[in-house]
Amino acid sequence: MTEIPPVSLALQALGIPHRVFIHTEPIHSLEEAARQRGQRPSQVVRSILFRVGQDEFMMALMAGPAQISWKTLRRHLGQSRLTMATEDEVLAVTGYRTGTVGPFGLARLLKVLIDPSVLAEEEISIGSGMRGAAVILRSADLQRGLLNGEVVSLTESS
Repeated sequence: MTEIPPVSLALQALGIPHRVFIHTEPIHSLEEAARQRGQRPSQVVRSILFRVGQDEFMMALMAGPAQISWKTLRRHLGQSRLTMATEDEVLAVTGYRTGTVGPFGLARLLKVLIDPSVLAEEEISIGSGMRGAAVILRSADLQRGLLNGEVVSLTESS
């Protein structure tokens, strides 16, 4: 593959060190992605887009298979209603297809909430903006590069 994934191009522009990982087999689960990348599932970061209002969106980053608490997210955002973005909205807002989304090089500037689970691992992988590829970088570099990022627990608070 000679094409450079858009997330990699955005990271290059920010001076953020990273590497591109090309999958040689199809990916059907988070666990498969982690295995192929030589990582634990907790190192695979999911970028999830939410609609919080009329044409208003935000992104949440969550590591591994952990689930976002809707109640916690609504409380943090001060929203009584929010929904996950549709596939068409994901493409329109991020410029990436579902399953390839990363938090860099987005079509629109978005607020990004980073669950502490993302920063618990030194090395993580994120969507590259391209099918069959991922970007691997240090979690500290992800946080440094996300000027619009805010670390907040997105799991159920005790």
